[in-house]
Amino acid sequence: MMKRFGLTAAALGLGLLLAACGDPSKADILKKAENISTKAELESKLGRPDDIAKLGPVEQWIYKAKDGSVLFVITGDSVALQATGGKRE
Repeated sequence: MMKRFGLTAAALGLGLLLAACGDPSKADILKKAENISTKAELESKLGRPDDIAKLGPVEQWIYKAKDGSVLFVITGDSVALQATGGKRE
């Protein structure tokens, strides 16, 4: 009986740990990116983006969130704009 309880407790603990390791929310990403003005600062705070699109000197860095995505538009080395997208499918 105690062995079964121990296994159940371990399974619940592992489930909680894995849930905490998922994608952050859009709000979490935006909060971390507050007052960021350069590409280097953005990467330092958020890590490498999940997707990068380039068109000449303009880059779009996209970070996936559990409730959508956050897009940063970068021109040269400056973070120029941020936007959020809808829920991921």
